[in-house]
Amino acid sequence: LQAMSGNEQDWLALRPQEPSPSQCCGSGCKPCIYDVYEKELAQWERAKAMQDKSLLMGKKEQSSNSELNPDTFTAFSVSSVEQLTEDTYQYKFELPGNSSLRLSLGQHIVLRGVVNGLEVQRAYTPISPGNAEGYFEVLIKCYEAGLMSQYIKTWKRGDVVFWRGPFGGFPYRPNKHGELLMLASGTGLAPMIPILQSITDDEEDETFVTLVGCFPTFDKIYLKPLLQDLARYWNIRIFYVLSQETSLEKLPWSYQENTYTGRLNEDLTKTIINSCRRKPFVLICGSSAFNEDMSRYLKASGIEENSCFVF
Repeated sequence: LQAMSGNEQDWLALRPQEPSPSQCCGSGCKPCIYDVYEKELAQWERAKAMQDKSLLMGKKEQSSNSELNPDTFTAFSVSSVEQLTEDTYQYKFELPGNSSLRLSLGQHIVLRGVVNGLEVQRAYTPISPGNAEGYFEVLIKCYEAGLMSQYIKTWKRGDVVFWRGPFGGFPYRPNKHGELLMLASGTGLAPMIPILQSITDDEEDETFVTLVGCFPTFDKIYLKPLLQDLARYWNIRIFYVLSQETSLEKLPWSYQENTYTGRLNEDLTKTIINSCRRKPFVLICGSSAFNEDMSRYLKASGIEENSCFVF
């Protein structure tokens, strides 16, 4: 067997690496990391066939011009870290000048981290308004054993982090739906916030909103001041469902009348739907188990699939 020529080795070193399953965030991004790989592989094969390395020059997968891009990762620097609950943090990132991410509502972006030499990617939804200038903010829950969480927990002000996107999103139009019913569990609150803010910021938008936030305990409700502000609007109602609280007595009185203890089950879902002022269009965001349960309860309550959107 002839030894591989130096030239062959050079080309092999330049060959794009196939992503491992941990790098795919599973959110159905377009393009997915696998699509990006296919494109780069085709480019590499073409360059190798023509023995022309300059054809690969355009394939840098990191960009530093701070323009968010679905195909390549862009560097952003962390400008502040705020701990919201024992395991949840709000991170603020700098955007150059007064630029904005220009996200449409509920869109997510994908974070890349390297942990113990393994590259991991996860999707997160910014909670800052899509047109916020000079910054964006992301709500992240860190898990004890999570690979990405181990990486995120090391972040401090000034660190540089790589994001690409945006992807997904809910095609919201003002006054298109009479009422939106938002069912959110934990950090599933994230995609709901920009939609709520766009409704309260637009005086012409008269959509009713009922937000149901599911959390283990009162202390674990995120962004309380922001939610309390939103609940003051005439067209916004917010309910809390606290799975691990047994009584409402210890809660501040302002929370007692719109909080339920236990889990969000089929009966409670029906009760909330029946209290809606118009037939709701439903937005769901939580773990896959939560999303499946909610879809089942909605079906039982007579809400058709085309009146639901799952983030």
